[in-house]
Amino acid sequence: MASGNKSSASKRASSDDNDSTRPHKVKKMKCLDLILVEKVYKFRVLLPNSDCVTMRVVDPPNNQMPVVVFADLVKEEYERVGSRIRRREIDWDSPDLCLIDRFENHIKDVICFEIYETDKVYTLRLNDGSNGDEVYENMWDLTPDVELLSELPQEYAFESALADLIDNSLQAVWSNSNKRRLISVDLSEDKISIFDNGPGMDDSEDNSIVKWGKMGSSLHRSYRGRAIGGKPPYLKPFFGMFGYGGPISSMHLASHTIVSSKTKNSKKVYTLHLRRDALLSSSGSDKTWQAPGGLRDPSENEMKLAPDGSFTKVEMFQMKMRSLNVAHLQSKLKDIYFPYIQCDDNTKTGKTITPIEFQVNGIDLAEVEGGEVAITNLNSCHGPHFVLQLHFTSNQEVHLQKSPSKGASQEANARLKFVYLPIVQGKENIDRILEKLEAEGCGVAETFESFSRASIRCLGRLLPDARWAWLPFMDLKQRKVDRAQILKTCCSRVKCFIETDGGFYPTPSKTDLSHHHCYTTALKNFGQKSLEKDRDVNVEIFKDGKKLSLQQVEKQYQDWIFQMHNLYDEESDCGEDEPVIIINPSNKKQLVISSDVIRVHRHIRRKGKSWRSGQKIKVLKGACSGVYKNNIYCVLEYILLEGFQGDAGGETRIICRQLGISDEKGCLIFEDEDGNPAIDIRESKSLPISIIDTGKCLSVETAEWISQLEKRQKKIPSSIDILSASHCEELEVEGSLPFDAVVTAGHASPEEVIAVVRPASYGSVAVSEKLDQKHIAVTDLDMVLEIKLNAEDKDLQKTSHVHSFRASPSSRKGFRGLYIFSVNPKLIFEKAGEYTFSFHIKESDCSSYVNSVRVKAQSQVMRWALVSDMQHAKLSVRVGSHFPPISIACYDVYENRTSFRHVPKLIAKVSTKQGVILFQSETLKSHLLSKCSVITAENILVKSSEVDLIRPGYEAQLTICSKDEPFDVSVPCKVLPGSIDHLNAKPKDFMKHLLPGNVVQELKLEVFDAYGNHVKQGSDLSLGVDGFHFQQKTNIVQVDDHGRVDLSGLLKVSKGYGESVSLSVFSSKSNKLLFKVKSQIEKRMLRVATKIPEKCCAGSQLEDVVFEIVNSDGVVDETIDDNEKGDMSHSLVLKSDSTDMDDTVKYSFRHGCCTVRTIQLPEIEGSFSFRAAHSRFPKLNMTITVLVETAPEIVYESSQPQCTAEEISLQNNLSGFRIPKVEHDDNAMVLGPSPDSAKSIGNLVKSLYDERKELEDKFLQDGRRIGEHEQKLKTFHAQRLEYEKALSELQASLEANSNGDSSNSPKKERMLGEIESRAHTAASVVCKVLKDKKYHDFSKDILGVVALLGSVETNELARILTEFLGEEQMLGVVCKSYKAAHNLETCDVHGNVNCSTGLQALASALGTSLDGRYSVICLEDVRPYEGECDSGDPQRRLLLSDPTLPNGKTPPGFSGYAVNMIYLDANQLYTRTSGGKGLRETLFYHLLGEVQVYRTRETMRKALECIHHGAVSLDGGIVRKTGVISLGCGKPSIHFPVVAPQSQNSRYQRMIDAKKSMLRTINDQLDKENELYDETLKKFEKSKNKYAKFLDAKASLLQQFNDSAWNSP
Repeated sequence: MASGNKSSASKRASSDDNDSTRPHKVKKMKCLDLILVEKVYKFRVLLPNSDCVTMRVVDPPNNQMPVVVFADLVKEEYERVGSRIRRREIDWDSPDLCLIDRFENHIKDVICFEIYETDKVYTLRLNDGSNGDEVYENMWDLTPDVELLSELPQEYAFESALADLIDNSLQAVWSNSNKRRLISVDLSEDKISIFDNGPGMDDSEDNSIVKWGKMGSSLHRSYRGRAIGGKPPYLKPFFGMFGYGGPISSMHLASHTIVSSKTKNSKKVYTLHLRRDALLSSSGSDKTWQAPGGLRDPSENEMKLAPDGSFTKVEMFQMKMRSLNVAHLQSKLKDIYFPYIQCDDNTKTGKTITPIEFQVNGIDLAEVEGGEVAITNLNSCHGPHFVLQLHFTSNQEVHLQKSPSKGASQEANARLKFVYLPIVQGKENIDRILEKLEAEGCGVAETFESFSRASIRCLGRLLPDARWAWLPFMDLKQRKVDRAQILKTCCSRVKCFIETDGGFYPTPSKTDLSHHHCYTTALKNFGQKSLEKDRDVNVEIFKDGKKLSLQQVEKQYQDWIFQMHNLYDEESDCGEDEPVIIINPSNKKQLVISSDVIRVHRHIRRKGKSWRSGQKIKVLKGACSGVYKNNIYCVLEYILLEGFQGDAGGETRIICRQLGISDEKGCLIFEDEDGNPAIDIRESKSLPISIIDTGKCLSVETAEWISQLEKRQKKIPSSIDILSASHCEELEVEGSLPFDAVVTAGHASPEEVIAVVRPASYGSVAVSEKLDQKHIAVTDLDMVLEIKLNAEDKDLQKTSHVHSFRASPSSRKGFRGLYIFSVNPKLIFEKAGEYTFSFHIKESDCSSYVNSVRVKAQSQVMRWALVSDMQHAKLSVRVGSHFPPISIACYDVYENRTSFRHVPKLIAKVSTKQGVILFQSETLKSHLLSKCSVITAENILVKSSEVDLIRPGYEAQLTICSKDEPFDVSVPCKVLPGSIDHLNAKPKDFMKHLLPGNVVQELKLEVFDAYGNHVKQGSDLSLGVDGFHFQQKTNIVQVDDHGRVDLSGLLKVSKGYGESVSLSVFSSKSNKLLFKVKSQIEKRMLRVATKIPEKCCAGSQLEDVVFEIVNSDGVVDETIDDNEKGDMSHSLVLKSDSTDMDDTVKYSFRHGCCTVRTIQLPEIEGSFSFRAAHSRFPKLNMTITVLVETAPEIVYESSQPQCTAEEISLQNNLSGFRIPKVEHDDNAMVLGPSPDSAKSIGNLVKSLYDERKELEDKFLQDGRRIGEHEQKLKTFHAQRLEYEKALSELQASLEANSNGDSSNSPKKERMLGEIESRAHTAASVVCKVLKDKKYHDFSKDILGVVALLGSVETNELARILTEFLGEEQMLGVVCKSYKAAHNLETCDVHGNVNCSTGLQALASALGTSLDGRYSVICLEDVRPYEGECDSGDPQRRLLLSDPTLPNGKTPPGFSGYAVNMIYLDANQLYTRTSGGKGLRETLFYHLLGEVQVYRTRETMRKALECIHHGAVSLDGGIVRKTGVISLGCGKPSIHFPVVAPQSQNSRYQRMIDAKKSMLRTINDQLDKENELYDETLKKFEKSKNKYAKFLDAKASLLQQFNDSAWNSP
């Protein structure tokens, strides 16, 4: 049974180490055709005999396995692999056999695999009951990247190797965010220990201790990207890039290393043992790096240092170093990790913090005072630092050098902190730093001049070898600014601390930046302007958060240096004597100072030496500006100190007088006019005190000084001489200048001319045949050779400068002091005349040397040219006149004037710049002048009719050549046209069809000279007009640049119809008549279009009388339209001699018609005549005569109230009524004849009579008014019937005329053919079906295709509307309802189209088929237009309001709405939906909505504010909705048919509009009259009732009065 388990278990285990990283095995089961994934578990088993086995368990049953079976697998694998070292036996059958996991859990019975993951390796210890060891062989596999040993740095300093190990600890403890961060280094002669309380390591995959010792397996490499950016000094110690810092550095320091580490959750400490010899013995072989390891308990001291339970300790034994200086090492480590040991808090507190507790041999490095960084900080000034922030980005990814990480960063950051190290009490603080480092045993091999002024940290860690002299940005020695010398000196006192983030890459040893990385190069070249434009990295500069340019930063940096210098530099506090204080010296620039106060000393101590006035010194070359080539010897005169004693920042300078300058020309201290001390430097020099500090200024002994004086005397030059030809031969120089001969032009000079300076004694010594050095004075001054020419040619300047040469003294063939001028090929004797050679030395008393060479012209002629007087002359000639005489000279090859051999026969040509010949003359005359050197050409007459070719500049070229000589000469000229001769008018028929007030829109007069050339621009003409108004202030016009006079729009007809007009043109100069044309204005007649009745009632009116103006053919002139805003008024005036008709009233013409609403007729019978005439053209008139008759008597209808018989009788008797006598008491009134009561009775009767009379008059008056209103109502009703009848007739005529315009137009037929040719489309089938009557039942509810249901008036509108809708919409099928659309197509249950029904079946019957989809529009289902339509318009256009701009005006260029610009055919005008909507309200409103139409894109663009539903322009613009436009241009083949409107239709439409207007007026009058009639009727009823009541109440009394009156005597 046991063997069976073992056998089956062996099948599930494998020892193939190479498979440890493989994914799960995939097993394919053929029977099920399924894929099953095997589970493979990997373990590292530590055996009790200090050995280790790695094994795999495959698919354990139920994810469980007895421990004994697992132990058998371990045993089988152990025996298979075998052990290199004989070890003790393992008790495999021990009853205490168990497995112990990482958490010290003892597994005795069954091991459950569910707690393990298949992609990780787990460590188990096998316990057989014995006490196992703590160290196990081959526990850790360090195989990868073994070959990296060949790349170990050759020079790996002790501090660098130790820092690599500390880097690992620093990265580890940095993750301790809220607890102590400790790194403790203990060093002794036999051991080094590095301890940190970081998170520690164990045997897990992610945090394995193997990665510490396995090269290329950095634990922190993935974190490096987090180190890019942030705040300086970028304390993010993610240094892990290469993954071999730990093992390599430990092997550099010692032969044996033990790494111990524990995590917070693990109970055991994991160890890794590295032995240098064992690892190297496996390098380059097939063996693997199997390193020992182990498990142990943590020590008491370890838990004390790491109370949280996590730590890492690296111990190194068998050290390779010979001696150890702990203090020196402490300083070095403090320099490397200074920001991590102590730095300023980035918060506002600004306190100094200690991010890491760093101990070396128990001493906290924060307490160590040594180190270069600390010493530098102590010796820097306390002023503000100059800080820059640089941001680097790569321009091209390929330029980023690949680093050991997965990919180079795309950005990087650096902070540059510039610290000023001033000079204090005359001593540079940099020197103090170097001395202090030397004293502490940390000295560097640097001086003040070679001091490294730029140091670099990467992520807060110092790169020890990155010690740069300085950045180009810091080098200000060559800057040309004010106080440049101070800037040059002070820029050397600046130290730059550079802090970089993770975007920069160090070298593998982390001692320097990667040299070839693009960011390193950009940083190293920062400030080098020559590389600014051609670089692979962009550098952005920030200061105090603001982005600046390099020029701005440089300016601020210079200002900062001056500020630091003024505040902290102490050059020399005082001299050794009492100073002379000078206030505001006037010559600061010569003294090279800036202070307003200077102290002048004669004695000073510097560098331990005394320097006094009068002391002779030697300033070595290169010591300062102005001393470059040689040493100079001077006399020290004064020492200048800026500022008062105790002031900081002052410069110190020495005033020196150079050897050879007399005392009188040296520096002088004197008193000015006010008695104040002053200084005048004169010819002395001001030198910086730094020449003493740098050792470039030396004291000179008397003997050396006298020697220099003697040498100077020997070098004093006396005169300049030219070496002869024989002396030149000694120097191997061929030839010399031909001073004694005449040469021909083209003679070449010698290649070199040698001059020398002769000493003063040379004149008294006989000249030696051979060259002698003693006759040549050696100087250090430059000699100048100037060559001038005195030319023979009068065209040239009398004396001109040819060339200048400068030469310095040189040597050849052992001779010194030679001035060798290389004049050839620069000097060739080309011009005829005298060449003067002048040799001289500036700033010298040496006399000059002057000599000359004569040159004559060649005899061979090379070309002709104009003489100088003609070269710049501007020849200008008119056609028909002569050119002025032309003088020509001939020249040799070097442009020297020579002689003609004979008189040539000349030809003159004038041509354009393109070579077109305008004319040619061979009749000119010629003769020689000036000793045969000049020939003159005369009598050149210009004749040409091609002058228009050179307008408007008239630039041409005159060429004079010879038939027998191969030469010619050309001269630019101007050939102008001749004077005005005649002219032509274009167009010739501009006088046709003239109308009063019209402007001649196009008229151009072409003006010519006698040769047919258009005359010159600006020529004046005078116009004479008759019947025209010339719309300019003067009648003088000028010819334009095309030789024309443009009169377009300037001539306005001022006479009336049928009158004569004329235009005459005269020459302004000669008053010659050039042109005249006569014509007649078109004739017009006035007629009445309304039928005038022969007889009318007196006092009635003629209403709506229409007058028309017609042409000679009787056609109404529709152009006659009263323009209220313009200057052309067309109105009608009526006048009558028999009545007071107001002739000031004017009636406007509209489209040739004028309607007079009412014409009042007189109330007297007889013949009435009135005259109608045009207001501006009285000859357009006519007389109308009407017979006026008496109006018939009004007969009231039954509705009119009538008086009763009794009332009439009463009214008749009242006329003879007599007043009776009345007697009365209180109760009754008695009529009697009493004379006393007669008066009172009379009053009573009179009042009754008056009351009755008033009521009666009111009653009768209201009755008459009712009759008048009824008569007017009758007349209005008759007129309305007449207008309605006329309107109906006109609309019928319009519709009849329209029926032949569009529906059967040829263009519509062509479009129908185009649609039918679109095979396999629904539109094509529908068009064919609609034409065939046998398909009527099917097509009765189909209206047709969109493109054929309407038409437009212009091609432009047709094209743009089609582009707006698109071809799919244009070919859409239009049906009356959805039911009709449903009949077009049916589908089966699966959604497939049934081809045997609907339109598909009809297509098959027609021999075609339908492809793709098509659109169907159902009129009943689309949303119609809900607004009002123009009911009087047969086209039923929609009443849409015009768009308005914010200013309330309609946009210019607005033509209308697209929906109203579609013209419906007559057979579609009455198509209606069930809701009464037509095609325009449904179909076209659905398609076009309220799309606006504009004339141009520009007008549409200006109207965008009021475009809400889209717009189009006739020139191709489309706006679909706000913010969406269509661009490009299309040429649609399917579009609306174009039908041009006919004039007869327009006339009918205007007459309809006029009738509609009249009808609306009649209706308004009827409504008003009905209101008046109703109101009068009410008044009549009221007065009638009141009158009746009066009669009822007073009738008896009135009867008594009446009877009494009749009975009285």
